[in-house]
Amino acid sequence: MYVPKHFAADDDQLSGLLTGPLAGDLITPTPDGLQATLLPWLHLPDSDGGPGRLQGHLARNNPHWQLTPTGDSLVILKGPDAYISPSWYASKAEHGRVVPTWNYLICHVHGRLVVHDDVAWLDDLVRRLTDHHERLQPGGDHPWSVDDAPQRFVSGQLRAIVGVELIISRIEAKAKLSQNRPAADVLGVINGLTERGDLASARAVSAASTTRMRGDGR
Repeated sequence: MYVPKHFAADDDQLSGLLTGPLAGDLITPTPDGLQATLLPWLHLPDSDGGPGRLQGHLARNNPHWQLTPTGDSLVILKGPDAYISPSWYASKAEHGRVVPTWNYLICHVHGRLVVHDDVAWLDDLVRRLTDHHERLQPGGDHPWSVDDAPQRFVSGQLRAIVGVELIISRIEAKAKLSQNRPAADVLGVINGLTERGDLASARAVSAASTTRMRGDGR
């Protein structure tokens, strides 16, 4: 991934992607070409501070898991993204030398893909994956549990899926959130996104701006 220094994601931004509501594209090189599947994931960091692993599952009928990888697989995780209009920039009125752009937060996770076809492993994953995402739902006063469903039904569902685990070798993360713009332009972007109703992108730009000011000693 091309990551200019001023767009390199910091630890907080990366952590937010890996610990939040997590879904991303699994892309695997195979003899039949690239295979891609969008999956929910659960990140498990290593106890020694290493990058850890991503765990998920896909339908047993999906041929993706049956194809032998010819190299490392890739999971692409995305945060908020948005079109940025130059009409929001204060500098538009000053000199007019502005153009549109796209803001985004993205993470490329590389690693070796391992397939798990064990019911006990899958049962444990499904419970942890469900509990994680149920906790993150707004107003989740009554989170759903796997045990809320009949055991026979759950057993049938587990037989219909296959687990996948990405043993992470490296992570590349980029936060392109108007950090290269003057403070007045950044404020215009935050206001423009807020008025549009894209509060997630507005918060991301605001947080990146605050981090930049702390780094500049201001």
